[in-house]
Amino acid sequence: MSNVTQITTEKIMTLYMDYVLEHNANPKSVYQFAKTNDFGEQEFYQYFSSFEVLEKAIFAQFFVNTLSLLNKNEAYNAYESRDKLLSFYFTFFETLTANRSYVMYALKAENKKLKSLLKLETLREHFKTYITTLDIETITIKQERFQKFQEKSVAEGAWLQLLITLKFWMEDTSAAFEKTDVFIEKAINTSFDLIDTKPLKSIIDFGKFIIKEKVPFNI
Repeated sequence: MSNVTQITTEKIMTLYMDYVLEHNANPKSVYQFAKTNDFGEQEFYQYFSSFEVLEKAIFAQFFVNTLSLLNKNEAYNAYESRDKLLSFYFTFFETLTANRSYVMYALKAENKKLKSLLKLETLREHFKTYITTLDIETITIKQERFQKFQEKSVAEGAWLQLLITLKFWMEDTSAAFEKTDVFIEKAINTSFDLIDTKPLKSIIDFGKFIIKEKVPFNI
């Protein structure tokens, strides 16, 4: 079978998104999907082993496209972690907005929320790795086990915040999703304020002083 168009990872993603939106349903089989789009079934399997893997890859690609856009901005690399994450959020949700019809279909098509979350599985791993690159300052814990637990907690907390923001965006009815922009700014700033290490360090230093100097509490 001769190709009408060159088949690539990105092309299959685009064809798949177009198919589900035009038919308001998933393809019944890889064979049918490939035949509808004039390429061989075996070509699909060169890139994806199933539709489920493809769906995960689409959401991961939204992340990759976002990071690619950010890295083209030389100023981005000089930002502090808070501003980097804000830039990521605004750019990521612009990307989602450009593909809103598909995102809404993909995440609302399943009756079970767990199945919807599974589509975000690869995105989750990419995002958590990204969070670790931001070097978000937290309290230094000398024990390696606790340090790793703390890093994992920050990454998981950041992922939960992204999910909450995604849900807000999906339900946002404001023009140009302006309320989502406000939500993002307030949520990110609040989360960084909560993990601001300066007040905590002051409390710890004061506690150490009290212990060292044996300050009495029973006056």
